[in-house]
Amino acid sequence: MTIERPVTDAAGRARCLLSVAVITRDEEANLARCLDSVKTLVTDIVVVDSGSRDGTVAVAERFGARCVVAAWRGYAAQKNLALESCREPWVLCLDADEVVSAQLALSIAALFEGDGPAAAGYEVSRRTWYLGDWIRHTWYPDWKLRLVRRDAARWRGEFVHERLEVGGPSARLAGDLLHYSYRDLAHHLEKSMTYAEASARAAEARGVRFRVWRLLLLPPGAALRQLVLRQGWRDGWRGWIIAGVTAFGVFAREAFLLERAKGSGLRLHM
Repeated sequence: MTIERPVTDAAGRARCLLSVAVITRDEEANLARCLDSVKTLVTDIVVVDSGSRDGTVAVAERFGARCVVAAWRGYAAQKNLALESCREPWVLCLDADEVVSAQLALSIAALFEGDGPAAAGYEVSRRTWYLGDWIRHTWYPDWKLRLVRRDAARWRGEFVHERLEVGGPSARLAGDLLHYSYRDLAHHLEKSMTYAEASARAAEARGVRFRVWRLLLLPPGAALRQLVLRQGWRDGWRGWIIAGVTAFGVFAREAFLLERAKGSGLRLHM
């Protein structure tokens, strides 16, 4: 995807003194689409790669990115390295499978006109492409803090579910951040298992222990939340699949906690 309207000045230079930060590993299939959507918006591109075996680094260099190769240290730590490697005072934090829409690009460019951004950070609404269509309810709107003043921002969290925090007021921008997260259902299930195992480790580190009631009640509760509270039923069969995979992921997380408890010899409780 390319930005439909230019956000450059008369000399063809990006209007915004803005860096973009992306972490990667084997993202050759996604990265070009991501960087193409910001190439006329930002003045600095940073890609932190954790050992890609495909052409990810070559794609990054083709877009003029500064590539930092670093061993994997966890999502938050890896993203903080990318944040710290940026040169500009403002940073747009993206995943390789995300694309800045034309409307969002214009909203960001407008911030840097006149006196510049008034807040310390800005949230954007992420819209996910799933099994051939955009999800309009279950995962939407999915507000994410992504545009931040570099000296006021920090990624927090361990294992999974990292979050970007900023010291100061935040606001919201018009325009969607387009998310191409899953190639197909098999990819969704695969990622769900990966996140479930990591979530179990994170829960155990916080002192959470396996309970039978959690295994029985939390998965259907997660499905109902997606279908009813998030109105997943309005997304048709895709919404039902998302609810099912969500329930499966919660079940797998609790099952991993059970596996770890049995392996450690802990006594199980209801």
